[in-house]
Amino acid sequence: MRSVRTQAPKKLEPRRRDPAPSRLAYRVNRWMLSPLMRLFLRRGLPLMVLAGGLALLLGHEERREMLLGEMRALVVQVQERPEFMVNLLAIDGASPALADEIRVTAQLDLPTSSFDLDLEALRARLQEARPVKQVHLRIRPAGILQVDVVERQPVLVWRRASGVELLDEDGVSIADISSRAAYPHLPLVAGEGVQPHVDEALRVLAAARPLQDRLRGLVRVGERRWDLVLDQDQRILLPTQGPVAALQQVIHLQAQDQVLDYAVSHVDMRLPSRPTLRRLALPEPVAEDDTETKPTGVPVASEG
Repeated sequence: MRSVRTQAPKKLEPRRRDPAPSRLAYRVNRWMLSPLMRLFLRRGLPLMVLAGGLALLLGHEERREMLLGEMRALVVQVQERPEFMVNLLAIDGASPALADEIRVTAQLDLPTSSFDLDLEALRARLQEARPVKQVHLRIRPAGILQVDVVERQPVLVWRRASGVELLDEDGVSIADISSRAAYPHLPLVAGEGVQPHVDEALRVLAAARPLQDRLRGLVRVGERRWDLVLDQDQRILLPTQGPVAALQQVIHLQAQDQVLDYAVSHVDMRLPSRPTLRRLALPEPVAEDDTETKPTGVPVASEG
């Protein structure tokens, strides 16, 4: 018999997977790689998750109150740390009276947190004090609130109808005083309209130093010019323009001719080119047989 060879069945090879993505997968990958989607996944999605968590947390009133209370307590705890506390108030550049006024005006309840201090509002409040020219505030280490003051210095005593005041070099009224005798070292000015012309008044007074022993003060006349008042009821009437030069002319005449040593009540320099002297009032002569004293006469003006 013939033997019949049978062939073994061939093994089926596994089908290879196609490496190419499907159309849907390709579109999804391209969409995920787009700039807008990448921005959404990187920032938008975390923000949405965070917003959702906050909405869930704050959606209940009790949880909101608890969270706000914790936040307030944390803020207070930070603000009241020792390094942020102001314990002392230091004032430099002010007289004792002004320093006391600043402490009263500041109304600080120390110690207090520096976060509770509005330095700009406090500075504006202190600046309103009449004797204060400038004020600067800063918080120094060790919890010290430093107040640096530039105080106005009085240069004139101003007498007017409403009372007696002190003026500084800028014409600012510093304080009301009860009597001119409280400041005997300061020159006296009187009349209305003095404040805008303090600088001119100081120059006139400086020029009048040779007459210092006899000087009584300056009077503003008609809010436009000055009268220099001396003892013995003598006055030097100065012009509106150039009062210093006119006064220097009178001082020269005094040094040369001693015009103020005579019985002169007024030296009129309103026309500097024509100085005019006015005599003092003289008593009328009394007859030998009169038993009563007659009143003094009226001042007689004479030009010279």
